Amino acid sequence: MSLLLALVLASTAGLSSQQTDDHQQFGGPQRDWMRRVRIAAWPLGPDNAKQIVQRAQASGVYGIEVDNDIPGRYESLLDPSEKLAAIHSAAVESHRAGNKAFVYIAGLECISKNSDGQHTLFKDHPDWLQRKITGEPAIFNSGAAFWIAKGEEDVWVSPYASDWRKIYMQRVRQIAATGIDGIYVDIPYWMTHFTGWEDSWASFDNSTVEAFRKETGLDARKDIKLGDADDPGFRKWVDFRIKTIDDFLRDIRRNATTANPNISIIPEIYPGIEDAAPRVGSDVYRLYPLVDAIAHEYEFGEGEDHTAASRSPFDWFMYQIGMRSFRAFAGDKPTWILNYSWDGAQHVQARDAMLNLAMSELTAGANVWDAQGHVMSGSNDLATRTEIYSWIGKHEDVFGAIRKPVGETGVYFSDATRNLYPNEFVNSYRGVLLLLLQNHVQFQIVTPRTLRQFRGKVLVLPSVRVVNQEEVAGLHHYASQGGKVVVTGTADKQLDSLHEATRLPDSPEVKYLSRAEKDFFASDPASEPDLLKAISTSTGVEVRASKNVVVHEARIGNRVYLFFANFDGLQAGVKATPTVQQDIEVSVPLQFGAKLHWLQFMGSETVQDGQSSRKGLQFSIPNLDRGAVAWITSTSK
Repeated sequence: MSLLLALVLASTAGLSSQQTDDHQQFGGPQRDWMRRVRIAAWPLGPDNAKQIVQRAQASGVYGIEVDNDIPGRYESLLDPSEKLAAIHSAAVESHRAGNKAFVYIAGLECISKNSDGQHTLFKDHPDWLQRKITGEPAIFNSGAAFWIAKGEEDVWVSPYASDWRKIYMQRVRQIAATGIDGIYVDIPYWMTHFTGWEDSWASFDNSTVEAFRKETGLDARKDIKLGDADDPGFRKWVDFRIKTIDDFLRDIRRNATTANPNISIIPEIYPGIEDAAPRVGSDVYRLYPLVDAIAHEYEFGEGEDHTAASRSPFDWFMYQIGMRSFRAFAGDKPTWILNYSWDGAQHVQARDAMLNLAMSELTAGANVWDAQGHVMSGSNDLATRTEIYSWIGKHEDVFGAIRKPVGETGVYFSDATRNLYPNEFVNSYRGVLLLLLQNHVQFQIVTPRTLRQFRGKVLVLPSVRVVNQEEVAGLHHYASQGGKVVVTGTADKQLDSLHEATRLPDSPEVKYLSRAEKDFFASDPASEPDLLKAISTSTGVEVRASKNVVVHEARIGNRVYLFFANFDGLQAGVKATPTVQQDIEVSVPLQFGAKLHWLQFMGSETVQDGQSSRKGLQFSIPNLDRGAVAWITSTSK
């Protein structure tokens, strides 16, 4: 036993990951604050907690991230006392001001300050590190990532390094006991995202290989064909790696809530719905039931510039698809978006990029986190952030409420298919959703967890190649209740038993997605009539607007809301002010009411009367700038 481990175990009794109830209550009134956050971040030192909270209060921030990593720095992993005191101060000061605070910690990464020193994590515990199949350890220097300073040693630890894990969970309990409201767990990944590690499917360290052998009977170094989706051994390896990260986050929450029952766990995850999720092992679909919220550092597309200033309308639509997917995975839990608006773009004002970013996230039902450049703290324009956050705060009854998507068309997200055939599935999935968005057809995203609860008229299976028996039974039950199933692209053979399904094996949605990606403005969302006829439905509310305007219909309580986002006229890196829309019409059934309430993004609420029409009542929207929210009532209140 190492001296470090002996000291930790002597200080506080350990807690087995199996000693507490794994079915604890999530959400609840004590965590309602998480749906209302407007986040900003600050580095936390020994004596600046009061100043941080004062600045947060002055700029409309609710939900303060403090950066004071204990387990991700070897020195404080050894001795956390000074940082624990600072975290306690942050909790006290934020609560005194009526605010909330959460603290950053690393997941499986740990940095030693002096790589040339006698003691670094690698030098003291080389057996803790993740490794490639060749045996190469996951150890890096400042050339690997911007957050690693010159002279530092950066390593990635195996979650099966049992001595390290005991220490880590001890630190989690100590942090939770400070009274802080949340623990923000950054990048809990298998090391597959630094240069040279992308296709490694790590880790092949002894402890991980042994854990896999115990679970499957297979030798991970010999019995699997890495990257071969048809290899049974590789399929088990993919599942094992994801389950391992699931268990790690579950263990963090279990330990934290033992010390503080009201604390929340929020992992930061950059993979979204694409192939990066199974590679790094952090699958947000799987993680949402295990934590209290997820902060998505979500990127789309190739290249390094993913700021709002550099997004095309096509990019904005892909981000909407990503965020709507996260909201479907989350259920009633909140979705936080750590994204980046501007990083010095010459032809775009920071204010415009910030407004577009906040508007798009609010429209999709996510919480906003504004940051400077590509770091977590600061702001590109503090005055603009203050203005945005103050406006959101005034309307948190809308933006902090639980939304229930409204739509008779369901689109199936197959987590298992994405894990093994990511490009084929994601392109099909995005193609279907893009067509629905541009044609203003409302939809729900259905998952294996929610399949039995879906009551819509149509369910689309976009190139779903992997299903289990429970899913097949759920699909047959849906069809037996009168639901229409539409299968596109290559499908799992088990789906052949859905005899009444409409089948489009040539994947028209993928062809449309390809055309839209090449020339979004020239693409015609009515160009796939057979697919549209098969999947289009109506909720009774109809919107006539540009194909470049997104409209999400949702229910808050007993009232239906329409969330508008306008991406018309935007040009990546050139123009960040959308073309004002003046030709939008909304038609609703008579029973919805006669008054349309219109809340323009960053504006004030107005009310207008409807005009009788063939389908009920019709409202003409005077103008739509960046975004807006609309709802119908029988009175002006």
